[in-house]
Amino acid sequence: MKIPKLKAKKITDFFRKLPRIAGEKSLLTFFILLFFALVVGCFVFYKYNSLVEKREREVSETPLKFQEKTYQDILKIWQEKEEKFEEADSKTYPDPFLPL
Repeated sequence: MKIPKLKAKKITDFFRKLPRIAGEKSLLTFFILLFFALVVGCFVFYKYNSLVEKREREVSETPLKFQEKTYQDILKIWQEKEEKFEEADSKTYPDPFLPL
């Protein structure tokens, strides 16, 4: 059995003509793209649901520990930002619209 060879010229001609053909048959193109989008959407939805149902939640043996040092560092940063914010409120700026 002989397998016909694909010629690069025929393939490039087909892809060159494809936008024109798709534009001429816009309704058919719309339905093909809609069907493709539905298939991909169903596949993603199925994969998401199957992953959620199969995977069990892992329960950690050790309880969470509150990190006091990190909490204090964050509080310090927030206080510094609050001080800068209050300084900006009390600072007086020159009026650019007053004549010199």
